[in-house]
Amino acid sequence: MIVSDGAYGVGGFPGDPPTPDALPAWYEPHVAAWTACALPETTLWFWGTEIGWATVHPVLARHGWLYRTCHTWDKGIAHVAGNVNSKTIRRFPVATEVCVQYVRNVSFPADDGRTLPMQQWLRWEWERTGLPLSKTNEACGVKNAATRKYFTADHLWYFPPPPLMQKLAEYANEYGRPDGRPYFSIDGCSPVTAEQWARMRPKWNHMHGVTNVWTEPAVRGNERLKDKKAQILHGNQKPVRLLKRIIEASSDAGDVVWEPFGGLCSVAVASLLTDRRCYSAEIMADYYRIAVERLEQQDYLNAYEAGDVFTYAEETRVIQPTLFTIREGAFRLLALAT
Repeated sequence: MIVSDGAYGVGGFPGDPPTPDALPAWYEPHVAAWTACALPETTLWFWGTEIGWATVHPVLARHGWLYRTCHTWDKGIAHVAGNVNSKTIRRFPVATEVCVQYVRNVSFPADDGRTLPMQQWLRWEWERTGLPLSKTNEACGVKNAATRKYFTADHLWYFPPPPLMQKLAEYANEYGRPDGRPYFSIDGCSPVTAEQWARMRPKWNHMHGVTNVWTEPAVRGNERLKDKKAQILHGNQKPVRLLKRIIEASSDAGDVVWEPFGGLCSVAVASLLTDRRCYSAEIMADYYRIAVERLEQQDYLNAYEAGDVFTYAEETRVIQPTLFTIREGAFRLLALAT
């Protein structure tokens, strides 16, 4: 999965355009790179302002990313309390931003040279067999679910479950025209298996009770990273709680998470806490240094809580304040003191 928390078009950091108008050009090379490396299983989570995301959406769509849902992060009235001049503002104060979910538009090559979206490809492959469409139900062992759901041409289409997809492929290759085999092949050599088909759509681990409106205060207190003068180190630090939510929803333990705009690498911290493998990038030297120290602290804490044995020097390294001065209680590091 990919978690993008880059330019917002508000001039928030060196290189962030001052307005959303320049965001499409800013994101274009990044989106192209994500597309080249993404798998059918990949989910992209795109953070931004409402207008910033809307401006970038055409770029994402052009590169084959399918919009799934827009999630609104409601930071609450406290986010703007005391910061609004009612005599000069000409709109309601903004206390939200969005995190938008995208998945890949998975397509397959057809034998006539075209590249077809999954829904069309399924029908095309069955039509090649010369078998009537009604036989898809027999292949799946169902009354009419195959023709009604998996091979329909309208918007009510459903992704065929992997075990049934394997049955369809086996049936087609046994009873279909011999000169067209293999049917339903991803590699062009052999029919698709249930395991292969399961990887043709993004992962999703549903969380009951969670909607697309996330009411969560902006980061403050011990989680907010500050310098020795109590100045915040990053203008838009994301809550680890929300990052854990999207990571757990669209990946499994051991999966890879890509954080192209690291900042303080909060995505990497959330990945450590959820047993994922995160790769992060950050070009600003100060943020990079702080993020490395933050991750080292979290890594040591995870190992300590798992019962690993540390030398005195290693324990001291965890407990002592870092260059960016973790305040007392942050990550519960003081609980490790002996």
